[in-house]
Amino acid sequence: MQSSEDEEDMYGGAWCAEPEDKEHWFQVDARREVEFTGVITQGRNSEQLEDFVSSYFVAFSNDSRDWTVLHDGYAEWLFYGNVDKETPVMSQFAAPVVARYIRILPQSWNGSLCLRAEVLACRLPSSYHSENEVNASDDLDFRHHNYKDMRQMMKVINEECPNITRIYNIGKSSQGLKMYAMEISDNPGEHETGEPEFRYTAGFHGNEALGRELLLLLMQFLCKEYRDENPRVRRLVDGVRIHLVPSLNPDAYELAYEMGSEMGNWALGHWTEEGYDIFQNFPDLNSILWGAEDRGWVPRIVPNHHIPLPENFLGGSVSTKAIISWMERNPFVLGANLQAGEKMVVYPFDMQRPPISMNEETWARIQRQNEGALRETPDDAMFRWLAMSYAHSHLTMTETYRGSCHGDDVTGGQGIVNRASWKPVVGSMNDFSYLHTNCFELSVFLGCDKFPHESELALEWENNREALLSFMEQVNRGIKGIVRDMEGNPLPNATITVEGIRHDVKTAASGDYWRLLNPGEYKVTAKADGHTPQTRLCMVGYDTGATPCSFTLAKSNWDRIKEIMARNGNRPIRLVTKTNRVKSTASSTTAQPAVTGEESQANSQRAERLRRFRLMRLRKLRERLRGRVTTTTLPTTTTTTTTTTQPPDAESTTSWYDSWFPVDSYTENPFDTFIFGSAPTQEYNFEYTID
Repeated sequence: MQSSEDEEDMYGGAWCAEPEDKEHWFQVDARREVEFTGVITQGRNSEQLEDFVSSYFVAFSNDSRDWTVLHDGYAEWLFYGNVDKETPVMSQFAAPVVARYIRILPQSWNGSLCLRAEVLACRLPSSYHSENEVNASDDLDFRHHNYKDMRQMMKVINEECPNITRIYNIGKSSQGLKMYAMEISDNPGEHETGEPEFRYTAGFHGNEALGRELLLLLMQFLCKEYRDENPRVRRLVDGVRIHLVPSLNPDAYELAYEMGSEMGNWALGHWTEEGYDIFQNFPDLNSILWGAEDRGWVPRIVPNHHIPLPENFLGGSVSTKAIISWMERNPFVLGANLQAGEKMVVYPFDMQRPPISMNEETWARIQRQNEGALRETPDDAMFRWLAMSYAHSHLTMTETYRGSCHGDDVTGGQGIVNRASWKPVVGSMNDFSYLHTNCFELSVFLGCDKFPHESELALEWENNREALLSFMEQVNRGIKGIVRDMEGNPLPNATITVEGIRHDVKTAASGDYWRLLNPGEYKVTAKADGHTPQTRLCMVGYDTGATPCSFTLAKSNWDRIKEIMARNGNRPIRLVTKTNRVKSTASSTTAQPAVTGEESQANSQRAERLRRFRLMRLRKLRERLRGRVTTTTLPTTTTTTTTTTQPPDAESTTSWYDSWFPVDSYTENPFDTFIFGSAPTQEYNFEYTID
């Protein structure tokens, strides 16, 4: 039992006895005869209370009725226990004791009579299998691996499956240890267009060893099953680029590994050498987004996705910088980080949105009306499904009738919870991943025991194997496609917007994208700089695989105008009158050929069209000045512009089109505003050639 937020909770943080007297005992049933070799005790896990047992007797039984207290040859053996609440103390017996039941009988204690204990025992040679024992069908390596052993195992897997595996490192820890990753794909080392990318990470906290070992077991499993042509594993490896990172805090793990699963405590190896909790060391992008929403800046000034890093972010730990760089290099779609200390799946937002510009009463009323909606992401329904896909595939995660590791069940029997409504944190990897990249990230808490014994790894693998596979398969849920231009070239960094969901995603460098969505009908829009947006109706069904939904975007008129002006150095273009043009032509008769009758007639037609254009514009100006603005539709014309040589304005740093059409008055075709809008009409020196 870990600590409870309620310090008065007698079930929080340890086993506690009430009333406090020496008649109480703590009993363990091994379910068969074993050789008991020792006991490890620890005090109550509490931030405020100092509760621990300082001395105790140990008794044994085979039938739970007749008990024998361990004797040292002269008297009953009094074991000395803890001197603080944190440090585990091991008491080994002089010789193994064969029995089925063991009892700890507290004799003295500090504070309240509270105890955490671990019992050491070995199987007898003739022991039968217990109901909790697992005969693993996979020939896997069920043991704890230090840094050297982990690296060696990954190398062996790579040698066994060289065609589908690749080892690389995403950076180094503060002590210089590499953070190794294993890529598993049918084409390792390359991003294949249309193939989503998935990641599992573990070891943010060095003393949470189960996630590390599960990922090493998953590597072995995928390699062996792919070689054995398991159809499910084949589909997964051939269709998804999988990245597995078993240890993101290798320095701290070495500390925890040295102490072992029995003698490590709750905090040993939790932080990096620099004192950071890596999981909570990412930039706080939530405050940037929520502050912009309160000011009405989203999405006009601040986007609802891919929010850039704040200028005042100093980078945090070395590991955090490496992880951020890794996340930005790869177009991840879905991921989960494996932790421990609880047994549930938590999904973002991880940070609680604070009440801004409102009193507490108003804030409480909004929370009641929205049932906590201010803590939810725009993709809350999708996140809940993803969390359930793991929790409900796990063999024991939804068995919450005994409560959680810290007291009462906070998941409502579902094994999932929104982190902000449970234990909010600032700067989590989950929130950062959602707001800075395309990746949907969740946290999987694998169990109360952060560092289970090697004998439990086979059972934990069986509990988690199906959940690990099922969650990976969710990466193909929703829609996917490629955004191209009219020439067939891919458009990177194009924005994909789903109507009704205030969170967009972007295309990868090869123009492909993936958008996780639950089944339904969605109006999807693709936008790219310099191109006209396109909207499609995309259907997501219940069948396996994402629905194809690609786009082809045409260049916008405004983009063509910018290209024309760029060729002329973005300088203002003078409007040359017809008389000046005639004089100019006459003065260079030696260089110009004679004008034919057909060319003269064409010039006259152009001049007449230009005259009608000017008259129409002047009429529009007069009507506006009189307060009787009406809508006039011009005949479709194609206008080209020519320029005369003119030195650029040396003092101006703003391009001519940005100074004429401010961002606040921007439209898809700024010339509509210039000619027919409410901006003041002004004579600009243009020469118009109208075909």
